[in-house]
Amino acid sequence: MPQGTLAVLALPFAGVATPGRPDPANAAGVIAAIEAGVRLVQAGAAGAICTLPIHKKALQDGAGFAFPGHTEFLAHLAGGAEVAMMLAGRGLRVVPATIHMPLAEVPRALTAARIAGAIRLTDAALRRDFAIAAPRIAVAGLNPHAGEGGAMGREEIDLIAPVLDALRAEGLDLIGPLSADTMFHPPARARYDAAVCMYHDQALIPIKTIDFAGGVNVTLGLPFVRTSPDHGTAFDIAGKGLADPTSFLAALRMAAAMAARRGRRG
Repeated sequence: MPQGTLAVLALPFAGVATPGRPDPANAAGVIAAIEAGVRLVQAGAAGAICTLPIHKKALQDGAGFAFPGHTEFLAHLAGGAEVAMMLAGRGLRVVPATIHMPLAEVPRALTAARIAGAIRLTDAALRRDFAIAAPRIAVAGLNPHAGEGGAMGREEIDLIAPVLDALRAEGLDLIGPLSADTMFHPPARARYDAAVCMYHDQALIPIKTIDFAGGVNVTLGLPFVRTSPDHGTAFDIAGKGLADPTSFLAALRMAAAMAARRGRRG
């Protein structure tokens, strides 16, 4: 392909595309497009995948989509890979240990294996994909004030701290468990390269506050590079000329940089 050329692979959709109005008739086409992208990158015909937001309910209504989101579907297509979601922006990278689930289910979902897995995936990604030779990772507690010595919950004492101690013994550089309300101001962020948080909003609120337009979603743990903008479908502004492409452009650039570090070309 000539340098500077944008290749477009046309894929058929059953319904009419109307800006701002998801059509369940197009659900199968959307799913097929994601699957086609994975096949291309697995075959070496592409260096990375950069996805755009999907409307999960339309996919569920139109094609019985059985996954909470892109991240889980891509893990399935990769053969059941253990994955984590990183949001990366200016001056902050965050990884939630639990992703798309009701807040009430988070304490039951948090296990030593789940927390350790998120931390290990973060450490590996920082080394391979972000060229950080000795990553420093901060880990948030679950409860306010990181449990305040057990007065506001014991998850930090009974679950999180033992995981961190075990991983430190393996050589990982970890800080925590920390109180989430004091770990995202600039001096605190200077102490680490990424933060592992216990649930979705604990991780995503700070990065979307700091860099909403430029944040990038990265799926850690896949055998291929996948990035995405950090925002949703924004149907309310579709077709009005108001959309900001900054996050999408940042996702494309990050995908290219990560693919280059892995020695992949598309």
